[in-house]
Amino acid sequence: MSDILIWALLFVSVSILVVSVLVLKVIKIYIQQSLHPSRLATAEEKEQYRLEQEGLQMEKPEKSSIWTKLLGLKPLSEEKELVMEHEFDGIAELDNPTPAWFMVLFYGTIFFAIAYMVNYHVIGWGKSQEQEYAAELQQAEDEHIAYLQKPGAGTANKINESNVAQSTDKAVLQAGGALFKTACSPCHGEHAEGAVGPNLTDDYWLHGGKVKEIFKTIKYGVPEKGMIAWEKQLKPKQISDIASYILSLKGSNPAGAKAPQGKKEE
Repeated sequence: MSDILIWALLFVSVSILVVSVLVLKVIKIYIQQSLHPSRLATAEEKEQYRLEQEGLQMEKPEKSSIWTKLLGLKPLSEEKELVMEHEFDGIAELDNPTPAWFMVLFYGTIFFAIAYMVNYHVIGWGKSQEQEYAAELQQAEDEHIAYLQKPGAGTANKINESNVAQSTDKAVLQAGGALFKTACSPCHGEHAEGAVGPNLTDDYWLHGGKVKEIFKTIKYGVPEKGMIAWEKQLKPKQISDIASYILSLKGSNPAGAKAPQGKKEE
C-alpha cells in the first residue's frame, strides 16, 4: 500500500468523524426544539432590544485619545460637568484646566531660568555672554598678532602700532600722499589744513602726534568723533605711509589752516 493511499484513507476517516459530530449536534438540537420549542421575538420586542442597546451606548463613557490627554482636553460628553455657575449673555464658561503641554512648558522655562542663573551668575561654571564676547575678542586679537608675525605674511603686514617707524623716503611719502588725498582729505582738507577734522600740520594733537600714535589713530579710528577705523580698508604698510606723510606736513602752514586743537607736542 502506497503512502498516498494511506494519507487518503486518513483524510476520509477524519472527514467522516467531523461530519458525524455535526450530524449528532443537529439531531440533539432537533430533539430539544421538539420537546421545548423556543419562542420567536416579536417586532415590538426587537425594537425594545434595539433601543436598550442604543441607551447603553449613550451611557458608555467616551474614551479619551492620547492626543486629547496630551492636550489636557475633556471629551464633549463631559462638557456639562465643566459648566460654571455664572454665565454672561447666554454664554457659559467652562472650568477647563490648562493643557498639560502648556504647564510642562511653563514650569520648564522656570526651571531653565533658575538653572541658568545659578550656573552663570552664582556658581560661575559657564561663561556669561559678556565673557564669551571678551574671549572671542581676545582670540581674534591673538590670531591677528599671530598672522602678523607669521613668516609668510610679509614684512609689510608685520607693521603695527608697536613697531611702526617714521619714514622720510620720497617714494613712501608720495604713496602716503596719494592715499591721504583719497582717505583723509575729505575731513582734514587737501593739504591737511583741517576741515571737519583737526589741522594736522601744527604742533597740537588730539590723540598723539608720534608716528605710533598717528598709526593707531588711523588704524582704529575715533568712533566717538566720527572717524572710521581704516584697518579693514588699508593694509598696515599703507597706514604707515599715511602716518609718515602726515608727519612730513608738520610746519607747512597751509592756507586757511584750522585753529589748533588738543595738546601741544614738540
